[in-house]
Amino acid sequence: MSNQRGRGLQANALGTVDTVVMAVAGSAPAYSLAATTAVLVGAVGLASPAALLYCAIPMLGIALAFSYLGRIDVNAGASYSWVGRTLHPFLGFLSGWALVVSATIFMVAGSLPAGSMTLALFDGKLADDTMLSTVVGTVWFLVMLGVVLGGARLTARAQLLMSGVELAILLLFAVLALFHTGNASAFDWSWLGFGHFDGVSGFASGALIAAFYYWGWDVTSNLSEETRNSRRTTGLAGLIGVGIVFLLFEVFTIAVNVILSSKQIEANDANVLAVLGDEVWPGWGGKLLIVAVMLSTIATLETTLIQVTRSLFAMGRDRTMPSALGRVHRTWNTPWVAITVVGGVALVMFIASNALGSVGEILADAISAIGLQIAVYYGLAGLAVVVAYRKMLLRSAADFLFGGLWPLFGALFMFWILIESLGELSGAAVAIGIGGLAVGLVPMLWYWRRGSDYYRPAKLDATRTVEADYVTDDRAAWNSVVHEGLPTDF
Repeated sequence: MSNQRGRGLQANALGTVDTVVMAVAGSAPAYSLAATTAVLVGAVGLASPAALLYCAIPMLGIALAFSYLGRIDVNAGASYSWVGRTLHPFLGFLSGWALVVSATIFMVAGSLPAGSMTLALFDGKLADDTMLSTVVGTVWFLVMLGVVLGGARLTARAQLLMSGVELAILLLFAVLALFHTGNASAFDWSWLGFGHFDGVSGFASGALIAAFYYWGWDVTSNLSEETRNSRRTTGLAGLIGVGIVFLLFEVFTIAVNVILSSKQIEANDANVLAVLGDEVWPGWGGKLLIVAVMLSTIATLETTLIQVTRSLFAMGRDRTMPSALGRVHRTWNTPWVAITVVGGVALVMFIASNALGSVGEILADAISAIGLQIAVYYGLAGLAVVVAYRKMLLRSAADFLFGGLWPLFGALFMFWILIESLGELSGAAVAIGIGGLAVGLVPMLWYWRRGSDYYRPAKLDATRTVEADYVTDDRAAWNSVVHEGLPTDF
């Protein structure tokens, strides 16, 4: 299906540590907590820790699906390739398109806080200026665009620095929060139960927002063509990433419930973490956590750029989008056309976003819209692994649970929260979420009629791939698309 045309991405550029850091950075723990906590608390109140807990279980199922699928098909398009080769090429394209649209929307949702957090270091009042936040956020976005253009190794080094500092600050404040005495309310185990949800629809809307918290760990799969021993590493890194950010999310969300009042959360909807920092460590705390959020936001802009550009690269290579998107830079081995196009579209959206309102209003609608799109492509990947491994699921209890039952549960959960939450979301969020997906029907039908090979796929079957001959590291060419492990299907 995916015939390699022209120059490929740089193989073996990333190691295991790089990939785990990418997974954590993709979920952006500090950014997610700062930008999304007020939205989550507004939806489910004290049940915020429960929403994150009950979304983590199916999310691990989706991470298992990505891990299992990544073992049998190394492709920068990830779910775009897997779903297309198992369920149907139309669903595969929509899966890839959902990632492209959600990531592009995130360019605005992420760049605005990057700008406002930077300004907040100097003057808290400046952070509320949407125009100025957009300008500073755009500068950060362009810097990250340059880093991503410079290659996978440069990207990994920048990520190690930014995410390393961010995680060190978060761990420090996690410990400080445990010993904080000025509590607004006492910890209650019921926060981890179902009692605080406003019915089934309330639980679904909370779970949809929680999905946005976790989203991004799957960047490891989009980097699979550039990762050493990628058939094992990318999936393992995704699972470790989900585990790490789950613990951080729970600790800080419980800390918010304990330490902050509902008025404090509501009054600081775009920067809850800084208020928490001031409470835990007056004077320095807020500033340090602003630094963590700023680094987290910039870091996740980088991983989101990787996801959208690698997905567009795979689509261009398959001729399901303009073939120029599949071009790779001769020196940097990066999809430079895709990077340039994404940069141009994002800059136009930055300008348009200023007409939409405040930073907080833009974030609320964007987060909900992205949640809908995440639910689509994660859910489809969860179904795809069951189809790809259907002949192997009864070979062992581990294969049945980790390659079948858990991913299937994850998929059904994603589709359920998608349907349940539609009636609860604002018109703008639904229009952005569903409308963005509908736009993808145009290129899908256009390139299908033009006869792209992607729409005549070689079916993905785990039994055939797993039983193939092993390819050792020394037999893989330096810049080839045949990776360590089993031979690819290119």
